[in-house]
Amino acid sequence: MKKRIFSLIGVAFVFLRPDLLAQAQKPARPNIVFILADDLGYGDVGFNGQKLIKTPNIDKLAREGMIFNQFYAGTSVCAPSRSSLLSGQHTGHTYIRGNKSVEPEGQQPIADSVVTVAEVLKKAGYNTAAFGKWGLGPVGSEGEPNKQGFDHFYGYNCQSLAHRYYPNHLWDNSKKVVLEGNKNLLYNKEYAPDLIQKQAISFVEMQNGSKPFFLFLPYILPHAELIVPDDSIFQYYKGKFEEKPFKGADYGVRATSGGYASQEFPHATFAAMVTRLDLYVGQVMEKLKEKGLDKNTLVIFTSDNGPHVEGGADPKFFNSSGGFRGVKRDLYEGGVREPFAARWPAAIKPGSKSEFIGAFWDILPTFAELAHTTSPANIDGISFTDALRGRPTQKKHDYLYWEFHEQGGRQAVRQGNWKAVRLKAAGNPDALVELYDLSKDPAETTNLTPQFPEKAKELGQIMNRAHVTSAIFPFGSLATN
Repeated sequence: MKKRIFSLIGVAFVFLRPDLLAQAQKPARPNIVFILADDLGYGDVGFNGQKLIKTPNIDKLAREGMIFNQFYAGTSVCAPSRSSLLSGQHTGHTYIRGNKSVEPEGQQPIADSVVTVAEVLKKAGYNTAAFGKWGLGPVGSEGEPNKQGFDHFYGYNCQSLAHRYYPNHLWDNSKKVVLEGNKNLLYNKEYAPDLIQKQAISFVEMQNGSKPFFLFLPYILPHAELIVPDDSIFQYYKGKFEEKPFKGADYGVRATSGGYASQEFPHATFAAMVTRLDLYVGQVMEKLKEKGLDKNTLVIFTSDNGPHVEGGADPKFFNSSGGFRGVKRDLYEGGVREPFAARWPAAIKPGSKSEFIGAFWDILPTFAELAHTTSPANIDGISFTDALRGRPTQKKHDYLYWEFHEQGGRQAVRQGNWKAVRLKAAGNPDALVELYDLSKDPAETTNLTPQFPEKAKELGQIMNRAHVTSAIFPFGSLATN
């Protein structure tokens, strides 16, 4: 009887304290694993129709979770897309707007004033780690990973060095890790993606459930250099396709960090690289399951931009853009619409699909909400937790905006089913706007500006408002790289 009285008192106390009631109703905070492929196209995975390349683990992740059919990268090249992802801002506002190298090794550092998703989660009590390619600030700068919210980083700090899969060094936080097997690019013994994967698996192995964790995996596969170990994965594809050998800058005395090696079997090698990426995804999922962490872990798989054409790659052969127009560096759908799948058994219904129209700048507010914390005030993203849970109450964007600073500057806006693209936009706010109806023309083949000039004008005005001038990245100032 006494226990019952105390129980009733406890219940009454909770109801008298709405804050405690709300806290009691909140679901457990999930672990978060964000897997970011490099230059993987919308159509390069099986769940989006790929026929020539095997991606069983990625497809299983999608099958056991939710596929987002209309999710976009931050823009169509590496560094600014990552900046958008981490900052919650589109590329008209985010600090890093392009691929800008600095000496002696690295890219323009993201500012200390930028609040990243890793900082938000770390402050909320998450263990944070990143393994892969950074590209947002050299070691020792305010942009290095350890100063942007990550407790541990291992991989390539510089995205130019990441052009090589057998680099002469990687970074373990601020410690330079010399790879003797690849010394001075004379030898190619230590495949960097495999080394990075070992670190990622080790991190998951160390998690014991006492604290939630955020694991960021910006893998470099299948970025431009077409090279992979001569193992069973490569042998599976060798001889399956017609090949046109690619002549590049080979490893040896005259090798440079930014080059791409020659490849006799470019089609087979690209396919093997995507399947190796798939193998890594499977290893992460298996380790989460082994540790009993997979039920309350949100795992997201996506890519940083559209497929590349460098180094002997052939996106047309593989239908890498998934039938959309454009590739990397384009702001047409093929350059920015990405494969996107999320698995979270505790909250996501298996086999579900979402038509939520979202982009990388939505990641920060979504993860903040899941971590029961707040987002910075000056972001462009919205949380899509309702979409993850299949709820009809999901908030929608008024529009999505992108810009690209090479090749004379490019801008794009999506508003509902309307998509507008402006070329040669740098210093020319009145440049012509191309207009497309994605509901009827997802491949963006027919410019509707002559039929709907007022709509084209309206979206052009959104472009002009969305772009805020950056002293570090003047619009259109960057050369193609």
